[in-house]
Amino acid sequence: MEIKKILVVDDSPTMRQLLVFALKRLRGVLISEAANGVEGLKKLTSDKYDLIFTDINMPVMDGLKLVSLVRKDPNQCAIPIVVITTEGAEEDRNRAFALGANEYITKPVQSTQVLNAARRLLEIK
Repeated sequence: MEIKKILVVDDSPTMRQLLVFALKRLRGVLISEAANGVEGLKKLTSDKYDLIFTDINMPVMDGLKLVSLVRKDPNQCAIPIVVITTEGAEEDRNRAFALGANEYITKPVQSTQVLNAARRLLEIK
């Protein structure tokens, strides 16, 4: 069975913990965490990931900047990205999709939403 690597980028340790806890229910996944976009980018340059979950509002580098940088990188542009945010406004959602996000989930997050998005994007049955 092929191991799928998931990167969770969120400045809230509680939120990261919640996402990791939900994602651990999937079989054959390795999960890494980053506290902001810069940290996330560093991990992306040193390792290969199959899926990224990112918050929008973070210090140092926000999630939308991370999405746009990943999409501009020819080695990483195909990685599916799920944006998880408190920003529920239609314009935020549209901006995230315009930059290349595959899914958009607003907080409070249900673990089923996280699992469904991960299964869809990783093509796990």
